[in-house]
Amino acid sequence: MTFMKPLVTAATLAFLTACGTPNSIAVQPPAVTETVRIAFRSVEVKDVSLPSYAAADEIAQQAPDGSMVTSKVLWADAPERAIGLELSRNLARMTKARVAAEPWPFEESAAATLDVRFADLVAGTDGVFRATGQYFVGVYGGRERSGLFDLNLAYDADGGPAAIAKARGQIVLDLAKFIARDGLR
Repeated sequence: MTFMKPLVTAATLAFLTACGTPNSIAVQPPAVTETVRIAFRSVEVKDVSLPSYAAADEIAQQAPDGSMVTSKVLWADAPERAIGLELSRNLARMTKARVAAEPWPFEESAAATLDVRFADLVAGTDGVFRATGQYFVGVYGGRERSGLFDLNLAYDADGGPAAIAKARGQIVLDLAKFIARDGLR
């Protein structure tokens, strides 16, 4: 029966291709070009919280009337997981600290935890990508802190899902810089 497994897999892939499975797009992380010193040698990035439209598989834009217009193109990874990983990777590269997304993979506990809750994470049809929300830094035996963020980024609204993915990658990097400077010092 083991010879059937590759045959079944190939048939399933052929069927899905014939049915017009939607394309998916991955966010290519922008280069981290600066270093920011933080007060912690290690940080655990908790699972991020996204509004339901931003956590959906389909890539969407917000029209001027507030409605969400979805495309048939899917995110290549679950947005909550992907954004948490992007945020931890960006923070690790810019701070040189030990940073990892939840669950914490090391035996020794992290010196701080970072919880990010988005109120908005949306590409507008007006050419502005917005990210608003709040972050919380938990410190074991130290001063805990929180802050608000409100970031905007111009992008090509007519560039389709690829432009939205590029803008999301940049705004997550901008958020990592903001949190490193304001929340982790």
